[in-house]
Order: sequence, then structure tokens, then C-alpha cells
Amino acid sequence: MSDTAAAPAKRSRGGRAARRARDANEVVPITPYITRKIPYYEILDDDGLALIEKNAETILAEVGIEFRDDAEALQIWRDAGADVQGQLVKFPRGLCRQLIQASAPREFTQHARNSARSVVIGGKNTVFVPAYGSPFVYDMDKGRRYATIEDFRNFVKLAYSSPSLHHSGGTICEPVDLPVNKRHFDMLYTHMKYSDKAFMGSVTAPERAQDSVDMCKILFADDYIDPDTGKPKTVLISLINANSPMTFDDTMLGAAKVYARNNQACIVTPFILAGAMSPVTVAGTAAQSLAEAMAGMAFIQLVNPGAPVVMGSFASSISMQSGAPTFGTPEPALVLYIMAALARRLGVPFRSGGGFCGAKVPDAQAATEAANTLLPTAMAGVNFALHTAGWMEGGLAMGYEKFVMDTDLAGMMEVMLKGVDLSENGQAMDAIREVGPGNHFLGCAHTQANFKSAFYRSSLADNNSFEQWEVDGSQTQEQRANTLWKKMLAEYQPPELDPVIDQALLDYMQKRKAEFPDSNIS
Repeated sequence: MSDTAAAPAKRSRGGRAARRARDANEVVPITPYITRKIPYYEILDDDGLALIEKNAETILAEVGIEFRDDAEALQIWRDAGADVQGQLVKFPRGLCRQLIQASAPREFTQHARNSARSVVIGGKNTVFVPAYGSPFVYDMDKGRRYATIEDFRNFVKLAYSSPSLHHSGGTICEPVDLPVNKRHFDMLYTHMKYSDKAFMGSVTAPERAQDSVDMCKILFADDYIDPDTGKPKTVLISLINANSPMTFDDTMLGAAKVYARNNQACIVTPFILAGAMSPVTVAGTAAQSLAEAMAGMAFIQLVNPGAPVVMGSFASSISMQSGAPTFGTPEPALVLYIMAALARRLGVPFRSGGGFCGAKVPDAQAATEAANTLLPTAMAGVNFALHTAGWMEGGLAMGYEKFVMDTDLAGMMEVMLKGVDLSENGQAMDAIREVGPGNHFLGCAHTQANFKSAFYRSSLADNNSFEQWEVDGSQTQEQRANTLWKKMLAEYQPPELDPVIDQALLDYMQKRKAEFPDSNIS
């Protein structure tokens, strides 16, 4: 073997450190979202998908969907021609589909305050988003504990610092050290202050949805209204969960109306643990999910035709022995593939998937279950992948180490979704001609020009020799992840925010908080 070929094995640790320092000074271009260049993975043919759609229409027409404790919503459905029996709404076959296809956009832009980070949701695009809603957090140093606003800020900073996450998310964790009726202000402000990526609004009460809109009006200032349409730009996307089975409650409906009337996007998601909130079968769960999602999206189109909607699907299974939710299993992946195809047939963006696991610590179970969920997310064509990073314990905990492990996996998915480079450089014929038979490619011009970007480089995996791994401390991936998230927080640099806007946000929060009693009860 030549000296050139042997050189990589002889490089010193000092040389690696020098290269890392050089690479750290390079400006990495922003990739605001992924546009896939590989085919979708389909598991049902047209006949199978049509059967699911037919069953969903039967659910809507014969079983119906409850719209609870919202007289306005029921009147809206009466006026649209639905059969309203108390709080139960039954829909003429095809009505929901017609309403959605008549006005809901196939894709839309969610604007970020930094326009370079705006995301296009729908089409062939994928947006990776942090996990959402956990009351607990976990790290290897302190263990499991209730989340605080400091944890919330930390995760917003980590999401901002993670190139493979395209969105700041929403309630990344629940800051239980703040009063329930006021904490949404601090969460929204944290997204606005510590990140310039797009983010999600509050949905826990209609007035909190309105606060989200009002704070965005301050944040975006003169850029809030689209000069071409005279309408508000879509700067928020928010999660409207169906209370499965086949129910929407007044809280979700109230928030949906606020966002729809302000041209902000709603993700209508049936939240299903199959076997408890839907049938135990894949086809039955898919039909029910489609029916619930279409009812919610059609309602939003009645409130404001053209308001952006995303069809969501959250379907997991439960243990038939304990009743506990399970993650990373085959059946929910099958539901995901079906629902993605149904969303494309309906003509709306799709939300599902992520890095789910039931693990209590960032161990092998956490890694395998997350991978078993995120790979179908990528292959199915999910547009808005909520819960990409951090999800542990069935969603009860947000994990620091798990967060960076998941972002590393998301980076791999991004490379896969970008597909095969068939350019002249990608074909590499010049390299093959230069090297010829019996030689190696390490020193050729093509390799030297492409070595930095040739393959995905994990931020966590250890691919050194066993001896070098021992010298470096014999660390597990969890330990390396612990070091990484601390390093990311230590090196975090906040995006600039106009001091006038910052003060206006603080003034709004102070004024609104003063209207509530000092109580931890909403």
C-alpha cells in the first residue's frame, strides 16, 4: 500500500482537532426544509385506499362525529347541510371531502421571522419538528423530573442549534413551575426570543390561541400582512386534536376557529391508541382516523375557506396485556403509510410520525423504537414530522440525550430523502478514469474535492478502533450525547431580535398576565 493510502491511519489526534476547529469556522448554509427526491413507499393499491375512503364516508354518514359544547360549530354544520342531532353531526356522503378539496391549499408557507427559515408545508417537502407536550424531562445527570421554563428554553435553544430540525416546535415540554393560565405567554416568548425558526401556537383555550396571534402581530410588525392578498401571513401552525373516538371538544374547536379566522394553519389530528380509541385493526384505525380528520378540516374550511389545514395522524397500539401504549411496532407504521397516501389523494399536507419510544432512558429500546418510527415517517412522505426529537416514555418525558440522538437520526433521513446525485460530479467518471484498475481512490482529485460532504458524518457515533475508543474513555452513545447537548447549550448564540419588538412583546405579556389571578389553576 502506498504512503498516501496509509496516511489516514497515522493521523494524530491533534490533526483531528485542528480539522474540527477549521470546520467549526465554516459557514453552513441554512436548509429550511427537505424536498424529497425519492419515491413514496406505498403499501395499498388504489382499490385498497378507495375501500378505506368508502368506510370513512360510512362513519361520517351513519355513525357521525360529536362537536361538543359549541353551539356555533353545530349551527355552522346545519347551515352546510349536515344532519345535526343534539351534539352529533352526520354528514352527507362526500360533503367533507368536497369542502376540503374546494378550498384547502395543497401546500402553504409558514413564515418565520427570519425569512431564510420559512418552511413550505405540503407537496414533496418534509419538515422535522421537536417533540411536544411532555410534563417531565430527563437527563443522565439529574434523572426524571418535572419540566421548568428553564428546560423549555434549553430545548428551544437546542432546536435552534440543530440543522436537521427545521422548526422550533410548540410545547416542547410543559413548564410546570409557571401558572397554567399564564405559561403560554412565556412559552411563546421563548420561541420568539431564542429562535428565528417557525413555531406553533397555543391551543389549550381559545383566548390563548388569540394571545398567540396577537403576539405574532407584534413580532412580525409590518410584515404580518401579505401585501398581495391583504390577509395575514400564515406565521403559526397549531395542533387541533380530535378527542377520539369521533369527538371534538369545545377547547379544540374554539382554538381552531381563532386560528382559521386569522389565516393560521391547523393540524387536525385524531389522537388514537388503537385497541382503546379505535379498532385493533390497521384498516379500521385508518378509516376512523380519516373520518375524524376530514370532519375537522372541513369545519375549518367552513369557518374560513382557504385557511391552511394539515391532515394529522397519531396512531399507536397498546399492549393487550397491560393497556400501556407501545411504540416502534409494525401496525402503527402501516397506518402511517396508509394515511400519508390518503392525504395525497385528498390533496392536503400530512402530519405524522417522529421519533417515538416507550423507553424510560436513552437506551437501545429508545434508539430502535425511534428508528422504527422515523424511517416510515421519511419513506411515507410525511410533510410535518412532529415529535422528531426528544420523545421518551410514551410522550411523558422529553429527554436531553434522546433529543440529540434523534436529531442525528433525522440528519440521516435527510440525506436519504435527497436521493441519488446523478450530476457529472455524482457520476464520478473522472475519478474512475483517473484511478484505474488496482489502485485506490483516497488520493484522487475527485475524493479530495468531495471528502467533506461525501458521506453523512454522525455527531454521536464512534467509528474509531476499539483501542482508540478505550483511550477516549470507553463512552456509550448516551454518554456522548450527554456531552453533546451541554456543548450545544454552552455554544448557543441567540438570533438578533429588534429591541423595540422585544420590549413590545414584554409589555403585552405584562399587561395580559395582570388580567389573571395568581393561581395555578386554569
